[in-house]
Amino acid sequence: MAKSTRARESVVEFLAQLEHPLKADIEAVRAVILTANDGITEHVKWNAPSFCFEGDDRVTMRLQPGNRLDLIFHRGAKVKDATDFAFVDGTGLMKWVTADRAVVSLKSAHDITAHRDALADLVDRWVRSTSETAS
Repeated sequence: MAKSTRARESVVEFLAQLEHPLKADIEAVRAVILTANDGITEHVKWNAPSFCFEGDDRVTMRLQPGNRLDLIFHRGAKVKDATDFAFVDGTGLMKWVTADRAVVSLKSAHDITAHRDALADLVDRWVRSTSETAS
């Protein structure tokens, strides 16, 4: 069995056991992220679904406390020099916490529906622009 298949199954198992008031929203956002780019894989990190591109974590859900669904946009598990890093967020959804780490907070199913296309585009552009092969 391929690693990505095992990881996907672990996320499915994790979600099957998850008790969270925003579970339906979590699953909806997961679907948006997984369809944003064919190269995205997933696993469980920080006790939540995390999405990778070219083997590196790029977008991780933050589910605690239980009344929130945040997406952490980052450039991997290890801190990288952000001196020359730049990313343009035309959506206004990202709140920057460091030069290369941002949070998107989704407050409701309405937020997810209203920003579905923008979120998919944001995820796709983020994973491509933060990959090692980005030019």
